[in-house]
Amino acid sequence: MTSKDYRVRSSPATAGDGCVPEVDDAADEAEPPSFDEPAELREALIADAMHGLRLDKAVVALAPEFSRTHLQGLIEGGHVRLGDGVVTTSSHKVLAGQRLSVELVPTAESRAFRPEAMTIPVVFEDQHLMIVDKPAGMVVHPAAGNWQGTLLNGLLARNAAAATLPRAGIVHRLDKDTSGLMVVGKTLPAVTALSRAIAAREVHRQYLALAHGEWPAGVTRIDAPIGRDAKSRIRMAVQASSKAAQTDVERVALAHPGDADAHGGVSALRCTLFTGRTHQIRVHVASRGHPLLADALYGGRPALGMQRQALHAARLAFGHPVTGRALSFEAPAPEDFERAWAIVVGKE
Repeated sequence: MTSKDYRVRSSPATAGDGCVPEVDDAADEAEPPSFDEPAELREALIADAMHGLRLDKAVVALAPEFSRTHLQGLIEGGHVRLGDGVVTTSSHKVLAGQRLSVELVPTAESRAFRPEAMTIPVVFEDQHLMIVDKPAGMVVHPAAGNWQGTLLNGLLARNAAAATLPRAGIVHRLDKDTSGLMVVGKTLPAVTALSRAIAAREVHRQYLALAHGEWPAGVTRIDAPIGRDAKSRIRMAVQASSKAAQTDVERVALAHPGDADAHGGVSALRCTLFTGRTHQIRVHVASRGHPLLADALYGGRPALGMQRQALHAARLAFGHPVTGRALSFEAPAPEDFERAWAIVVGKE
């Protein structure tokens, strides 16, 4: 694979200072606290009033600041003792006078916010921010099922000051299997200014996508609110009561590549985001009956060699949060996407 040819442009500009109420989804989620201390051992005698109580309820009384679900997990994991023995059944009945001991192991969430040395593809960096070319397959932020190995973990290892910043400086996100450009703040003023710029729609984000079927020619503006799907927590959906979401979708090319998995044609799209809702482009194009190639969550099928959703964050442009200079970055797509794109647009 040849090295990527990044395009970086910079010119004098004045950063906007507009203040709007909307905040990008990636910037308005609460940050779990960062803990890195050893487990705490907490002990007490079972009082007469607690005789016959379920073990998990007794443990909740001893450590009320933790969720019952987490404490039940500690019981099942062998971190709770009654007298001299370990008890792993939450429904076990405790007896007055027994000594209850709980090893308060940190939650998975708190353990997730730790530095992990890793290679981060950085396109541009100064003392205020960095531009990252996130590879497909990398999770941006720790969450259930992905508590380690995320971009956030790498940022904490790369920059010690990241530990003092909300989300380690992450102000917007890309899905795990989406590749491409992200901006990360390195100081609190930069993070604040970038978050405001995203909310004010002053950060230009453009994506390349491959979708099933024949997308209408020209530019289609999709203005359709997006929220959590009522039937599935892992999906998002267009629904009237949700947050506003706007995407411009331009058809770049249309092809009938002769691939059995691409029957009905494939459209090459250029998508411009005006808001940053979770799965926004994926949901918007799927809502029009044209899911992205290989996007199984929204009805896409593998085609043209794509085994992940065919989406790449290709261009990022904004005013520098401190100097005000206009910055513009372009990142070539990874090999799998580039090969599929070339088939549709007719390039060798």
